Amino acid sequence: MRATVDRAGLDPQGRLPKVQIRRIRKGDLSRVRDVFEQSFGDFLERQLGTRPRQAFNGAQYVHHRWLMEPWGCFVAEEDGSKLVGAALAATWGSLGLLGPVAVLTHYHNQSIAQQLIRAAEEFFEENKATLHGAVSYATSAKHLAIFHKFGYRPKSLLAVMSRAIERPGTRSALPRPPRGTLTVRRFSTLEETKKKAALLRFHRITNAVCKGMDLAKEVEIAIYHTPGVSEAPAGSGYVKFLAIDPKQRKVEHLEQLVGSIEDLAQEQGLSRVILPVYLRYWQAYSTLVKCGYQVDQTMVRMQKGKQEDYEDPADLVLDDWR
Repeated sequence: MRATVDRAGLDPQGRLPKVQIRRIRKGDLSRVRDVFEQSFGDFLERQLGTRPRQAFNGAQYVHHRWLMEPWGCFVAEEDGSKLVGAALAATWGSLGLLGPVAVLTHYHNQSIAQQLIRAAEEFFEENKATLHGAVSYATSAKHLAIFHKFGYRPKSLLAVMSRAIERPGTRSALPRPPRGTLTVRRFSTLEETKKKAALLRFHRITNAVCKGMDLAKEVEIAIYHTPGVSEAPAGSGYVKFLAIDPKQRKVEHLEQLVGSIEDLAQEQGLSRVILPVYLRYWQAYSTLVKCGYQVDQTMVRMQKGKQEDYEDPADLVLDDWR
């Protein structure tokens, strides 16, 4: 569903500047990636004192999000030619996810980020998303403050966890997730006639986790990412979302599925598996620790809207709202 028509933005004094908010087009993708890399590179340099070679270690958010939800991706454009900011938004059924949002450093304090977020919020409203979510840096007051303006409130931390994958034939000092009796199949290998039924079963699981949640679009594009034009950093396999059916909520099921993901990463010659987990899913987090996963980074998850506290600590869910 389309969001509202494109419109020019307003500066803090209500005047029409030369920056316009519009949707991302296919020809913008590489330039939008550059905006994110430059903006977050500047931010991380200020935070860390040194500039990272790549802000996201090779992960590319814009291409994947645009393929999945082109009507939820926006840019701020100056003089009809220069891209100075961008915001990505997607819907998982009733859940709207906002971010990343970036504005080039020299264009800060001109309300451009607010205009981009407002466009994304209108997109959520038109798609009837009842719960809105975002992830930000807990150490950045500026990032937190802009989300606060739109009603987002911090809830708990997202832990980005990872584990190194051993080469075949080597022994590891870390515990390995047990390989059990679960049968694991790739969605892409299913017959076309069976994919629709599979998506319906997936929806029943996600709806049991959060009413109205639907990840069909993520599954059809990519739910498990490998390096390239994806959200996976270089050399790593990355899982966007994983959930065990609450009716079959057994820790060994999560352990076996994580083990299968590691096997797949090893087959593809990857050196690491990245599994983000929201810390309110305590059972899922503690299971990853038991499987030898370490916390590489924490960020704060922010929410607004209905069902703000739907998370059950016993649910076995790994989800990333970044």
